[in-house]
Amino acid sequence: MLFTSTTQFAVLGLVLIAGWLFGLASHPGGRKWRNRYATERDAHAAQVKDTETKLSAARDRIAELERENQRLATAQPVAAAPVVERTPYRPVAASAARPAYPAGERRGWFDFGKGISTNG
Repeated sequence: MLFTSTTQFAVLGLVLIAGWLFGLASHPGGRKWRNRYATERDAHAAQVKDTETKLSAARDRIAELERENQRLATAQPVAAAPVVERTPYRPVAASAARPAYPAGERRGWFDFGKGISTNG
């Protein structure tokens, strides 16, 4: 065992009390933690207020949409416009497309200098 005599236990207790007193003397007083707590408390209050504002706006919007839905449910139906048949899609001729690079010249990666030639 490390401590076997009463003198060693007394010294251990004295050292522990001295360390506790030294720690209290060197402690900054908790001002930093009080400031951090106040900042966090204010941020939380602002977040709660913002959430309540958004929730109130969402409830107002829901009530407005429900009124609009009720109005549309009781409204007279509107005649649908006639559907006009359109011509089917016709692809553009291949000759109208321009090549990505001039004939006989093909650039390399990232357009750095000349790359592979199509002429061979």
